[in-house]
Amino acid sequence: MPGRRLADPPSGTLPATGRRPRRRGLLFAALCTACAVVAGGYLALAAQRARDVKAAAPVAVQAAAPASLDGRPRLLFRSTALDSTYGKLGLVPLSRPDGPRVMTQLDCDRVYMAAGRGLCLAADRGVITTYTAVLFGPDFTPRHRLPIPGLPSRARLSPDGRLAAMTVFVTGHSYAGGAFSTRTSIVDTDSGRPLLDDLERLTVLRDGRRWRRADFNFWGVTFVPGGDRFYATLASGGRTWLLEGDLRSSSARVLHGNVECPSISPDGTRLAYKRRMPGIRVTWRLHVLDLATMTDTPLAETRSVDDQVEWLDDRQVLYSLAEGDQPTAVTDTWVVPAGGGGSPRILTHAAFSPAVQRG
Repeated sequence: MPGRRLADPPSGTLPATGRRPRRRGLLFAALCTACAVVAGGYLALAAQRARDVKAAAPVAVQAAAPASLDGRPRLLFRSTALDSTYGKLGLVPLSRPDGPRVMTQLDCDRVYMAAGRGLCLAADRGVITTYTAVLFGPDFTPRHRLPIPGLPSRARLSPDGRLAAMTVFVTGHSYAGGAFSTRTSIVDTDSGRPLLDDLERLTVLRDGRRWRRADFNFWGVTFVPGGDRFYATLASGGRTWLLEGDLRSSSARVLHGNVECPSISPDGTRLAYKRRMPGIRVTWRLHVLDLATMTDTPLAETRSVDDQVEWLDDRQVLYSLAEGDQPTAVTDTWVVPAGGGGSPRILTHAAFSPAVQRG
């Protein structure tokens, strides 16, 4: 009958001896076990973090304002030191890349700066995580705050600082699998106004014909010096291509296959990028593509690098890798020759998302 509880005993009778107490006891024991597992996991995580902090190299912070480095070549980055500077935007002179660093108050997941203008992609990890793009000036004071629809992934500015490109994960959090979707937009840094709110609006040409698929993803913009042209990654059907785009015409053409996260050299003649290698496990190898001859050169870094590299100068590139062989939040910035020879070395400890300011 409606409303009757089938488990209730008939009126005037008692439940079978020990049935409910035993059930309650089992539930209580299960709850205690779950609490112990959670507590154990938390203690293990805390212990690992403590070991990371103990193992991390100490980072000296210089008591000075960022303006104290004005006019000098410098490296801007996100600090990954496991201390009070973690996540904050920092600077060091290029003459002493692993020396005392000047810290700002900006918290960023990804950062880039050019010609006195900067872009900081940040996450506010509260009960509901939200994401913001912060456009800032030479004094590192925010000028515009723009909501972004997902997890920060890539950030770039044009060499003259007029244009900012940002890529976020709308779904997923890694390029290593196929279950992700990105959104890439280009904004005017003066006004904060979107110039192209989604690269999916581009007219893409392949072999002279318009090409369009429902699974297009775009990321990793790099701007050509002195204009509105750019290069970017296009992915579809599990493959990637290099695009050459034009902001004025909202169009792009396919240039080359298997190119991700291109980064143009200061002289505008080459692109450094990550190239996906064959195999079951997803790995990337750093390469440099000569734009005049389309000659491709693998670099001396043989580890897998999932990053959009930065050029230190016309001869060397920078990128970030996790410190050591164990999982850790600490990443270091490395440098390797762009010509294919030499060997990689650490440029700056506990630094991520590097951007070179040439003065």
